Amino acid sequence: MSLPRLDTNYLVPDVTRDHVAALQPYVDLAHRMLVEKTGPGAEMLGWTDPAALMPPDLRTRIKNAASRLRGKADVMVVIGIGGSYLGARAVIDALPSADSSRVLYAGQTLGASYMADLKRQLKGKRWCINVVSKSGTTTEPAVAFRILKKQLEDEVGREAARELIVATTDPDPAKSALRRVADKEGYETFSVPPDVGGRFSVLSAVGVLPIAFAGADVDALVQGAADCCSACANPNVLKNPAYHYAAVRNLLYRQGKSIELTAVVEPQLYYLVEWWKQLFGESEGKDHSSLFPAGVQYTTDLHSMGQWVQEGRRNLFETFLCSYSLALKVEIPDDPENADGLNFLSHTGIAEVNKKAFEGTALAHCDGGVPNMTICIDDLTEHSLGALLYFYERACAVSGYMLGVNPFNQPGVEAYKKNMFALMNKPGFEAEHAEVAARVANARVDEDIAFG
Repeated sequence: MSLPRLDTNYLVPDVTRDHVAALQPYVDLAHRMLVEKTGPGAEMLGWTDPAALMPPDLRTRIKNAASRLRGKADVMVVIGIGGSYLGARAVIDALPSADSSRVLYAGQTLGASYMADLKRQLKGKRWCINVVSKSGTTTEPAVAFRILKKQLEDEVGREAARELIVATTDPDPAKSALRRVADKEGYETFSVPPDVGGRFSVLSAVGVLPIAFAGADVDALVQGAADCCSACANPNVLKNPAYHYAAVRNLLYRQGKSIELTAVVEPQLYYLVEWWKQLFGESEGKDHSSLFPAGVQYTTDLHSMGQWVQEGRRNLFETFLCSYSLALKVEIPDDPENADGLNFLSHTGIAEVNKKAFEGTALAHCDGGVPNMTICIDDLTEHSLGALLYFYERACAVSGYMLGVNPFNQPGVEAYKKNMFALMNKPGFEAEHAEVAARVANARVDEDIAFG
């Protein structure tokens, strides 16, 4: 059984084992609030037991749906935003066993050029849609679904399109416009559990269906999460890496660090960082408090952000996310002329060079005043990634409780939506339209500053 490990050597002297151990009473309280469901947001803890969230019969139904769709389509378009697509994309992109080329994404942006390009890509292909939205009325995915549904129906006909569209949404038609549409049209449907928020939903049907379509072993994914869940039953902060990570974050925040920079050293882990950013940003960013989650990809970003990290303002710490199983035997060849001076690397695997670059970076940043730690998984398998996802979810919940916020709500997300709906005169927002439009107009009274 492979579970995430935490290397904290480069946190000293900012954070020591004694510092972390001193937070045990706070960890114990957060742990009890979580397992006894007595803390804020207790109604949204359906994710805490992966085996119950994704039981064998549901997995079988998802695998059957994925197999049926693969028989009819070469590409799935996942329509969703935030947690409705980020978790699935993180796993699909990271897994060597998954075919990421078979899954495209829409509804995560209102960019017209992105949609136009996607529509062009789909022409001439056999494709299907998995639209993921708890309510069915979130603007970005609803707009994308309307556009792509029409394109699919125009290409294959309405009857055939019904067999190529799957909706993942709230099970209650009274709460979901998408559920009502799906029932009317006869789409196959899966439920977004009412007690699971979007950013914690990757191990539900929300994430598991696209992951299965990409060819991954979803049984192993769920088992990895379940194994990590069992390990997290131990609240000892020195023996539970997820809780240790949560405690370190809180200690460094109390010391004045305002940014956590998560760095990956392989490009296929990029969307794991994007998922992590949403998980922690949306869970903890309340009451004008918490760490700002940022991400970089090394060694690429060492040639852009590396200077700032090494010598910029000392208001951040760093968390590396690494897997050492990526040692594909891509060797550096020998060059008789040695014009580039690299013959000392001849016959060395590029993965080994990448590992040494990471080790040198972690040491350099520590010497430069950036405390850092490393979360390591042994391999990029479904089991390891399932365990990693649960590791982060559990750490996020405990960290949020230690911070004193409800990690499971997102009241601030609604602010931009209200203004956008008012500006677009959405029914029900007529009263706000004049005020919001006036404020936007007043903010632009001065002429734009342009080159003359």
